[in-house]
Amino acid sequence: MPLARTADLLAPGAAGAASAAVAAFNVITVEHAEAIAAGAEAAGRPAVLQLSENAVKFHGGALAPIASATAAVARASTVPLALHLDHVESVDLLHAASAHDFSSVMYDASALPYADNVKATSEAARWAHARGLWLEAELGRVGGKPGDAHTPGVRTDPTEAAAFVADTGVDALAVAVGSTHAMTTRTATLDHPLITELRDAVPVPLVLHGSSGVPDAELRRAVASGIRKVNVGTALNTAFTGAVRAFLEAHPSTVDPRRYLAPAREAMAATVERFLHALAGPRTTA
Repeated sequence: MPLARTADLLAPGAAGAASAAVAAFNVITVEHAEAIAAGAEAAGRPAVLQLSENAVKFHGGALAPIASATAAVARASTVPLALHLDHVESVDLLHAASAHDFSSVMYDASALPYADNVKATSEAARWAHARGLWLEAELGRVGGKPGDAHTPGVRTDPTEAAAFVADTGVDALAVAVGSTHAMTTRTATLDHPLITELRDAVPVPLVLHGSSGVPDAELRRAVASGIRKVNVGTALNTAFTGAVRAFLEAHPSTVDPRRYLAPAREAMAATVERFLHALAGPRTTA
């Protein structure tokens, strides 16, 4: 199947209903990509495969090999899968996106002062749109980065968000509404009234980062309140590492990585399927 485009998956009604959301899962290894595809196929739902700037750094800064492998896995899937470059701070990496099958990029200048964030993001959006790429940005400070998720002033302000989107021309906005990056327990509580205010104020899809720590019921409420893209990363790594650890504890003499990577991949696929079923929207057929 040809690669899907992130913009098409997030188009109104594309995920099945106006209240549905698309899940986006982080890729670190080829096994991650294979697991995401397998989980999406088992759930019968579309998904986005994301490579972050940190993942690219893990691969020695070389985007092409892991991007090509991820795209090949996505093309072999029987459900629509898109390729997204996530949390990009490097302009050079942003500019590499169009040559490597990505249909969308999340350009992250959220650590900058507001005016500088607007300037940098506007330039990124103009560059992306000239090449047919969909651009996501972030406003506010999602937990797990400097500024705790519950500290006053770090959450996204609806009035500021509306001005930011108007001034930058971005296609989606990642918002700080109480989630936290890198959570290994699902105990986060989201600010649902704020999500609704942001939905009403901002004319582009809202994105929830740090969704691994958000319980299913909270995710469903967030989607009903207006979240349209749900990013999941740490939950896959928790499943991966747990499966590897359990296998090696039971088989300490194993040296063939295929023996423990296979159950790790299966554990990640089950996690992907579970998240996809937790989100609203009917099944997608090939």
